[in-house]
Amino acid sequence: MDKKRLDSEELWRLYVSGKQTYEELSLKFGCSSKTIQRRLDSVKLLKNNTFSASANVIMDTTYFGRKYGVMAFKNSIDGAILLLQEVKHETLKLYEQGIAEISRRGITVQAIVCDGKRGIFDLFPEIPMQMCQFHMIKIINKYLTRKPKTQAAIELRIIILQLTKLSKKDFTDKINTWYLKWQKYVNERTPYVSPQGKKRSFYTHKRLRTAYLSIIKHLPYLFTFEDYPNLNIPNTTNALDGHFSALKNKLRNHNGLSKRRKIKFIDGFFKA
Repeated sequence: MDKKRLDSEELWRLYVSGKQTYEELSLKFGCSSKTIQRRLDSVKLLKNNTFSASANVIMDTTYFGRKYGVMAFKNSIDGAILLLQEVKHETLKLYEQGIAEISRRGITVQAIVCDGKRGIFDLFPEIPMQMCQFHMIKIINKYLTRKPKTQAAIELRIIILQLTKLSKKDFTDKINTWYLKWQKYVNERTPYVSPQGKKRSFYTHKRLRTAYLSIIKHLPYLFTFEDYPNLNIPNTTNALDGHFSALKNKLRNHNGLSKRRKIKFIDGFFKA
C-alpha cells in the first residue's frame, strides 16, 4: 500500500479494535514499525460530549498490575462509557466523585449497579442501587469454597448458585428456611481459655456464619432491579466486566507499551 495514503484514523481502528501489533501493521501497510508508532501517537482522540438524559450507571474498577487501574462508569441503557478515571486504588471517594461528575453534566443517574464494595451503598441514599448478583455469588464461594464439606454449607451454596434465577421472594424464602434449619449450627460457639486464664469462645463455623451474614447484609440490594421494573436496571455488572475482559485480551497483544501509550490505548478502546 502507498505509504502516502496511510490513513491514521483507519490505522488506529485496526490497532485498537483488532489484534494487530506494530509489526503486523507495518507489514500490512508497507512501512516501518516506527512509522506506525508515530502515526498512532499522532491520532487525537475526540471526547464524547453527547450523552443520554438519564442513565443506569454500571461502575467498577479493573487493574493492570499493582499500581495502575481504570475506574469506568457505563450507561446500561445505551452502552455509552460516561466516564473513565485512572486510579491507583479503588476508593469510595473516587466513585462518589465519578457520580458527581456525571450528574454535573446534566445526566440523571436513575440507578447504580456495583460490586458491593464496603460502604458504597451509604454513598448514594437517594439513588436505587443494585448489587451485582454474580459478585454476590463470588463472595459466597470465597467463604464456602466451591466444594464445601459440611451439609449446611453445601445447602447454602446450592441456594446462592440459584440467585440469578430466583425472584426476590423465592430467594428470601429459601435463605430464611435454610437459617431456621441450621440456626443452632450457625451460632454454635467453641469455648477456650485465654492465656490470661479467662473463659472465651469463638464461632465454631465462622466462615459459614460470615457467608450467611453477608447474604443478609446485601439482600436489600440484590433485587433492586425487581423493585423498579420500569427502570430496566441490570442485575449484574456483566456489561462492564465484558469490556474489561476484552480490553485485557487486546492489551496482551501489545506487551511493552509505555504507560502513556497504554493509557491512550485504553481510552481509545472504550471510545471505539
